[in-house]
This record gives sequence, structure tokens and C-alpha cells, in this order.
Amino acid sequence: MTRTSARRPDMPRTRIKICGLTREADVDAAVAAGADALGFVLWPGSDRAIDPGRLAHLAARVPAFVTRVGLFVDQEPAFIERCAPWLDLIQFHGDETPEQCRHAPRSWIKALRMRDDVDLPAAAAAYKDARALLLDAYKPGVPGGTGEVFDWSRIPASLAKPVILAGGLDPSNVGEAVRAVRPFAVDVSGGVERSRGVKDPAKLHAFIHQVTLTQTP
Repeated sequence: MTRTSARRPDMPRTRIKICGLTREADVDAAVAAGADALGFVLWPGSDRAIDPGRLAHLAARVPAFVTRVGLFVDQEPAFIERCAPWLDLIQFHGDETPEQCRHAPRSWIKALRMRDDVDLPAAAAAYKDARALLLDAYKPGVPGGTGEVFDWSRIPASLAKPVILAGGLDPSNVGEAVRAVRPFAVDVSGGVERSRGVKDPAKLHAFIHQVTLTQTP
């Protein structure tokens, strides 16, 4: 599962994105715990989905310097445009082509599900305009939120794009994940929940604490 990666004193810290936020209390708790980014699911096929009106309400609670990320799955450009005023970053989590992503109204990242045949260097070249690649576990028919971990050793030690690591992370394994992969960021949703779509403040703090511990040489 792990790969060898030396800890350099000058290595930037790993950022933290809490995804699937649906409630005011969870937005506040994630910010208080020290999250760098908050993810809002705008794809109606998810049981953590919110609509544009709810997005506007929740996004207004997010303070400066915390990034608001909107997750979309093969959705119409007009809908993404409608949501864009309350977002800082777009997350394309479906089968969007590089050309489709380039027309995003905000800077964007591309999620890749780690199928057996995925070629990460080729994907990094194809999605060269992405701000980062988010790597998630692959489960047929499920765009994301599988709660499953993939083999981190499949990630090359160096990619042309920053890596956001997702897939089955929780307070018990995120420290190991950061030490193994040294990603630019980690992304969690179900791993910090008490029930589907409801975050647990204690798990949020534990998750962020475990990431913070890895930053100490």
C-alpha cells in the first residue's frame, strides 16, 4: 500500500479538503477545525447533494482564505455557470473531457478514478490546464464517495500536476497516507461523518490533527 518517500524540510504542508458539506453546523465545524477547502456536491445523484440556493446560503458562511469547491459530474455548463458565483474552484468528477473542463467559469481540478488501466502521466498531460488531479478509488457505476482505499503505490513519485488524495481516508489512515504519498492535499467526506451527510466534529478534529502530525520533521 505504501511507497518510500523521504521527508524534506522544505516540503510544503499537505492541505485538507472536507467534502460533502450540507449543514451550517458542519461548515462551521470544518472551518474551526482548520480545513483549507470545503467541498459542496452539486450533482443530484449523490445523497450529499445540495441545490444552488443551498450552496449560496452555505458558501456565505465560509470566511476568507478558505476555498469553496463545487463538485459536478458530467453536468450542463449552464448549471455550472449558475453555481459559479459562490465557488472559488470547480471539481469535475465525471467523464468530462479536457476541452469541456477548459470552459469552466472558475479554475478547476479533475478527479480521476483509479481504474486498473489509468495512465496518470498521460492524464496529467491531457488535463494540463487543471490546477491539480484528485485521485479517488474506482468502483463501477459510482463517481465518488465509495469509502474505499486504492493502492497508493500506483501513484508515481512525481507527476506534472499536484495530487489531491481521496478514497477511504479517515483519522485512522490519513497519517499513513500523507507519509506514503506526500500529496499536495487530502480529501475526505464519509471518513469524518457520524451518519451519511452529517459530519462529526470530533472526527474532523482527529483527521486534521493526524495530517498536522505528519508535517513535523
